[in-house]
Amino acid sequence: MPLERLAFHGLRNLQHVELTPGPHINLFTGSNGSGKTSLLEGIHVLGMGRSFRARQLRQVISHDIEAMTLYGRLAGDPSATIGIRRHREGGEMEMRLSGEPLHRVSHLVETLPLQLINPDAFRLLEGPPTGRREFLDWGVFHVKHDFLDIWRRFRRSLKHRNALLRHDRMSDASLDAWEQELVHWSDRLDAMRRDWVELFLPVFEDTLAALIALPGLSVRYSRGWDRKRELGDILRRGRDTDRQMGFTQQGPQRAELSIRLGKRPAVEVLSRGQQKLVVSALKLAQGRLLEQMTGRTCIYLIDDLPAELDIEHRRVFCGWLERMRCQVFITSVDPHALADLWQSDTQVAMFHVKHSESGQGQLQPMDRQTS
Repeated sequence: MPLERLAFHGLRNLQHVELTPGPHINLFTGSNGSGKTSLLEGIHVLGMGRSFRARQLRQVISHDIEAMTLYGRLAGDPSATIGIRRHREGGEMEMRLSGEPLHRVSHLVETLPLQLINPDAFRLLEGPPTGRREFLDWGVFHVKHDFLDIWRRFRRSLKHRNALLRHDRMSDASLDAWEQELVHWSDRLDAMRRDWVELFLPVFEDTLAALIALPGLSVRYSRGWDRKRELGDILRRGRDTDRQMGFTQQGPQRAELSIRLGKRPAVEVLSRGQQKLVVSALKLAQGRLLEQMTGRTCIYLIDDLPAELDIEHRRVFCGWLERMRCQVFITSVDPHALADLWQSDTQVAMFHVKHSESGQGQLQPMDRQTS
């Protein structure tokens, strides 16, 4: 469901913002530091309960404001509302869905599926496996209803085995019991991930081919332990080594998505522009698969779309967003970099973000510019 209203108060350098976004393409332009990325950040907090620019939410609150309040209304019959409030001085983040208090961030994630394409998204290629596992598990979470429960049970059994490994007087019976639990939930988690990857790969390949020709690029899933051996056997035989290390070395916590071009990691071969298109294809394919399997659509947050892309690849990217008919929030420093790349019948809402005399960002709607 698209967002049909947004209201942000106390968000970084932005003045109080009330916005009626369009159902399809929303383009925000303005100079560096005006607050464009902060708008995307506010939507991200609404859907994820966290910022993509700061470790702690209190760092997102405007310096002269006691508390930050974020509000979004989703179109539908009936419509749903999401509210976030965070005080600067301690306390828990308050979350509400259609007026009712929420106690788990997972409910936000489920209600407002988001995909973020920004400079940090390059970590899918160049960063540690953690980011790729999060990408993988986001996809599984949204299409497998029991994923979260299985993931939590796996994490609990892993935590207990690790604690026993570090205990001076470790009981073999206790270790046996928790290893059985760990193996059971690890196998369940791995099966879910494998099923999702099998569905995801053809969607990704189709999406990538529409954005750029990169023959030989592959995405492969590895489960985190030897595919020819049972995890239970690995855990039993590896107890001494795991005890020395103080943690369980093999299991789903070591799962990986390997992205390669030929025999080399893709990040070592591709240009920055090519990397951006690969990362974008991964993110867009996530949303396409979600829609195919559930009928629900993602909202895309794309920070500085024109960066690293030439005019032709911008045109291809924008054309793909048009065909998906999803809601997109895009930022750009140059108001002309994307304005004339849309079809005449595409709904494009344009906004300009500028500095006020007080130094705060102001949002102004604009008429669409066409060539």
